[in-house]
Amino acid sequence: MKRIYVHSFKTGLGTIRTAATDKGLAVLSLPGESERLFRARVRRYFKGYEVNEGGATNRETEKQVRQYLGGKLKHFTLKLDIQGTEFQKKALKKVASIPYGKTSSYGEIARALGAPKAARAVGSANARNNLPLVIPCHRVVASNGLGGYGGGLAMKTQLLKMEGAI
Repeated sequence: MKRIYVHSFKTGLGTIRTAATDKGLAVLSLPGESERLFRARVRRYFKGYEVNEGGATNRETEKQVRQYLGGKLKHFTLKLDIQGTEFQKKALKKVASIPYGKTSSYGEIARALGAPKAARAVGSANARNNLPLVIPCHRVVASNGLGGYGGGLAMKTQLLKMEGAI
């Protein structure tokens, strides 16, 4: 049977929850998402998986997230199990390549993917990002401002300020 491992830890932002498969980190919840909603999301994306506590990938994720939030880590080096359509996966991989302290617009990412009219689809992929912070969707901004963020605009602003991007 396939297994997924779950873990939670407290940070200065609040409680972060993670889930990892044998392929890599699959879900990271931002503070504000309840444990009930997190577990429901894990069950929705990983039907038929046995859920266990712990896991080496989750412990490494906690270590790297703490280093990132402490300003000591600029690039995550975790194996990832990215979920979504092929376009969503390509968009999220492009988002993952945005350097620390920089931002990119939805349109710039769409053009980089060779789909210049797909800015909304990039936004949709970003909204479905199960790995915020690690795939830094907070670095994606609208052409006319910050745009949205699943963790809220205050958190997006805090992360971008921490990175020196704004």
